[in-house]
Amino acid sequence: MTIPTTMKAAIVTAYGGPQVVEIQSRPTPIPRDDQVLVKTIATTVNSGDARMRALDAPAGMKTLMRLAIGITRPRQPIFGTEIAGTIVAIGPKVSRFSIGDHVIAFPDTGLKCHAQYVAVSERKSIVPKPENLSFDEAAGLCFGGTAALHFLRKAGIKPGEHVLVIGASGAVGSAMVQLAGHFGATVTAVASAANADLARGLGANAFIDYAITDYTAVSSAYDVIADTVGATDFRRCLNALKPGGRYLGIAGGIGDMLARPKNGKRPIAGMAAQRPEDVAFLAGLAAKGAYRVVVDQTFAFADITSAHARVDSKHKRGSVVVRVDDWSASSKSMSST
Repeated sequence: MTIPTTMKAAIVTAYGGPQVVEIQSRPTPIPRDDQVLVKTIATTVNSGDARMRALDAPAGMKTLMRLAIGITRPRQPIFGTEIAGTIVAIGPKVSRFSIGDHVIAFPDTGLKCHAQYVAVSERKSIVPKPENLSFDEAAGLCFGGTAALHFLRKAGIKPGEHVLVIGASGAVGSAMVQLAGHFGATVTAVASAANADLARGLGANAFIDYAITDYTAVSSAYDVIADTVGATDFRRCLNALKPGGRYLGIAGGIGDMLARPKNGKRPIAGMAAQRPEDVAFLAGLAAKGAYRVVVDQTFAFADITSAHARVDSKHKRGSVVVRVDDWSASSKSMSST
């Protein structure tokens, strides 16, 4: 196929609401020696994209966020951390993939996925797409799943432990419910009442409606509390943790990062590390039907601002997907596939 010299990409022009995202033309990447060029079929707008766009940092971290991604506007204007698509070109030293392969790639903090073409090193987080996943599902495999794996690994999760997952219906939360259960834990999910069936369908053993029950009021109930949405903090959850318990501040602020262990209980916070083997692990589970990617809604690329708005609503279930293969499609959002 002929690869165009320019492509369409979603550009974040400033910090602010969804309206700061514009579709513009950019040069199509040329793959280096060890890179493949992926024609993007689907990508996601996730909570990380929305937080960067709005400069919405956890408590005490806004200045650090500006230093990391840009003082007055994003240094890298093309957001997006994960894609599913087809390889259309390869560098001369590529040996793992061929033109025509369907793949999932996770550049993570490298971003650049909200574009028609993305260049990815074959040594990074890129795997064949499981045949049983649609491209929409495949696009949402990595962001939530790799974050959940990182924090469960840091917590040293053990079979038989009791895990409380706060925000169980989001991309990270839905992954955390499934993966904690996969590793043999008993899982209690916390979300709104409307998401009770979803959480149980993902394997949660029990469900708590946060609007009715104060899940921190119980004493010594949980070995691990995973807060995927920043609803609480280590101090507030101390009483609910068992001796030796761990609090996972997945969306936590600087307070959780600097907090010290107390009474044998400890906080775990900070950014999740990216590991190519985690993407391969998730793809393997999905291929066996042992891991489900929850797709909230699917939007046309031309309507990516609506995808950002959906994430901003705080009511999404799983991943918000954007179809890039037809950027000029109707701006009316499509039902998920």
